[in-house]
Amino acid sequence: MTPTHSLEGPAPAPRFHSNLVRALGIGLISTTLMVACVKKEAGPQPGMGGPGGPLEVSVLTIAPAPITLTQDLPGRISAFRVAEVRARVNGIVLRRLFNEGADVTEGQVLYEIDPAPYQAALDSALGTLARAEANATTARLKEERYKQLLVAKAVSKQDYDDALANEGTYNADVLSGKAAVQTARINLAYTKVTSPVAGRIGISQVTEGAYVQASTATLLATVQQLDPVYVDVTQASSELLRLRREFASGRLEADNTGKARVKLIHETGEIYAEEGTLQFSDVTVNATTNSVTVRAIFPNPHGELLPGLFVRARLEEGNRPDAILVPQLAVSRNSKGEPTTLVVGANGTAELRVLQTSRAVGNQWLVSAGLKAGDQVIVDNLQRVHPGVPVKVTAISPAPGATASVGH
Repeated sequence: MTPTHSLEGPAPAPRFHSNLVRALGIGLISTTLMVACVKKEAGPQPGMGGPGGPLEVSVLTIAPAPITLTQDLPGRISAFRVAEVRARVNGIVLRRLFNEGADVTEGQVLYEIDPAPYQAALDSALGTLARAEANATTARLKEERYKQLLVAKAVSKQDYDDALANEGTYNADVLSGKAAVQTARINLAYTKVTSPVAGRIGISQVTEGAYVQASTATLLATVQQLDPVYVDVTQASSELLRLRREFASGRLEADNTGKARVKLIHETGEIYAEEGTLQFSDVTVNATTNSVTVRAIFPNPHGELLPGLFVRARLEEGNRPDAILVPQLAVSRNSKGEPTTLVVGANGTAELRVLQTSRAVGNQWLVSAGLKAGDQVIVDNLQRVHPGVPVKVTAISPAPGATASVGH
């Protein structure tokens, strides 16, 4: 009898399960060996010291040094003098006697307005004056004769009084005539338009043949004196008060001359060769910006500085003889927003100090409280150093320079 076979496939052989278990075991052993190798190759991390030892750090030893405090303020250049040349008589412009953009001198003739009607007015005034002077002479001689005749009682007192009054009237006509002549001469002189100041003249607003009027004071041109020039900047009123307090307390030393020196910085960052001086600070605080206007004056012998040019004025506020500077990277903020730094304590552990920083000095902070001479400020490995952690000084960074400039 032929044996029959089942339609279902045979059950998985036990050999398959054995191979799967063997593969998983080999993978687990390989992973364990790799982890062990990695741990063996990984030595102590830099700056961590030996097991349980202090952290290695670099420090900056605080050494107070004198610095010059300055402040950079944005501003614009304005001309020392600005004179608008305007028409003072009516008439036709006959000639323009200058080149636009040229330097002109005080009193130099710039325009010529048609003088013919004003010359005629002067001649008429002179004629009127001559008539008045002739009448005055006749009246004076008549008064003198009547005075003698009155003594001899050859004329009445009324006739003498009339002669005396006529003399006064004609004398008044002489004074009026002289005034008319003077006015005519002034108007005639105004036909030659001159420069009121020495400086550089701009674009002419009129051409030959243009009609100008005195009633509207027609603008002809503008002359600006550019040597020296002003630099007008604005300073916060709080900064002004702070400077006054520091000068009063002796923290800032005034300049020997008693005037603050100012340097000029172009938009390109170049420092202007000539040094200026501070002229004045406005006595009124701008209610909108809460600032005051500060004006400095600079020599401009080569005409490099032009009105309207944007610059930065560096004001020298004074000297601080014992300033403490700390790198900004070594300063952080606590939960209250106060600046803090870590120093090496007397027992060799990191110690947290709360600072008072008044302003920035380049990439450093100017510290007014919280540090003293000789303190060692930790400047690296700051991610691992915490207050109370033992530290080991491995390097000492050089102290900041003895002289620095402060700028905003």
